[in-house]
Amino acid sequence: MATAAKEPHVRTMGHLALHYGAAEDGPKAAKLLQILGMVETQVIPFPNGNFYRFVVDDTHFSRGDGIVYLSALPEPQLKLIETIHEALGVGTANEHDAVKGMRAMMDSDFEASFHFGFLLESLEDLERIILDLKDRAENDPDLKGRIKIGLNRARQGNPDVDARLDASPIYGDVTRYAYGSNGVQAFVETDLLKAGQLGDSMVIELDYVFPGHDQHVLSVVELG
Repeated sequence: MATAAKEPHVRTMGHLALHYGAAEDGPKAAKLLQILGMVETQVIPFPNGNFYRFVVDDTHFSRGDGIVYLSALPEPQLKLIETIHEALGVGTANEHDAVKGMRAMMDSDFEASFHFGFLLESLEDLERIILDLKDRAENDPDLKGRIKIGLNRARQGNPDVDARLDASPIYGDVTRYAYGSNGVQAFVETDLLKAGQLGDSMVIELDYVFPGHDQHVLSVVELG
């Protein structure tokens, strides 16, 4: 009896659900996602804040993958976060040492805890986005004081990559290096999105990999 040929088993990343806190932060969080390159496809108003659907690019409009949902934190989760903050004295003079240690860790390494990343096909696009965000962090009322940016450049050793990054408007003076070669990382931490152990902020990562290299920052982790 003939056996039917098996089709290749293919999977893609389907969707990510993000949350904001106060209802008035919904449009600001949505604005940030658009600045980062997400394409807004749907907005549904609710009393506690809008529900949004985004896709990573126009080609994913009607697909079932490459989706980012954004909505307000449910009330029980808000109450849990408030209780945790109260118990640990988050943001007060009596802040628990564990919280201080967590913040110190994140300040030294943006990717040390929960975050998600997008891969860009153009370094120039990544540079444009980060330059825009740096300006908005100082001048945009919706984003001023709400975002923090960190950068990792590729490990040194590839002359072409090193020269391009030396000339970069954002990576030229960066002294932090990624856990790998032939690629760069940009981190955007914002309190407009609520996630992580304390439910107070979220880190979004933008990545670029230089073409023509099988070994790069996202394929092989390099330590030391």
